[in-house]
Amino acid sequence: MASGGIMPEPLIDLQSDHYFMGEALRQAHRARSRDEVPVGAVVVREGQIIARAFNQVELLKDATAHAEMLALTQAEDAVGDWRLTDCTLYVTKEPCPMCAGAIVHVRLARVVYGASDPKAGAAGSVLNLLQFPTLNHRCEITSGVREPECRELLRSFFAEQRRGNNDKSAQGNPGTETTNGHE
Repeated sequence: MASGGIMPEPLIDLQSDHYFMGEALRQAHRARSRDEVPVGAVVVREGQIIARAFNQVELLKDATAHAEMLALTQAEDAVGDWRLTDCTLYVTKEPCPMCAGAIVHVRLARVVYGASDPKAGAAGSVLNLLQFPTLNHRCEITSGVREPECRELLRSFFAEQRRGNNDKSAQGNPGTETTNGHE
């Protein structure tokens, strides 16, 4: 404690969802630069980032290598426990059912996401596994943080993918459009 019994201010405002989503967006850009679906995630504990990850499905040839899954594993290592009860996950795209299941199992306190996923979102868009009444844990959810940036990154990536596949088809090569890793 500081003199006078007043707690010092944290280095980063704990309510700064905008800041932490910016860090998740940096991870999403890393994914895009590697031709991965541009999803990024960070895990925050006590105002500090303890894990950073981006989608690596293609790189690792692993359908479970979503940004959230990789970030949760790193966070568990950092905390030294599988329970992440005092942590918040920031992710640029609404978690899918696989990731939402893992989030419930590690007992995250809160999930903050940018772009919703009307096809497979499991934090309220299609279903809400993060607050499912019969599961043993429910997370607080904040949606739409920096949504325009998150959504545009995904939109432009998939538009580029479609253009690339159309170019291959025009050259007589069959397109290999994939939608794994969050689409």
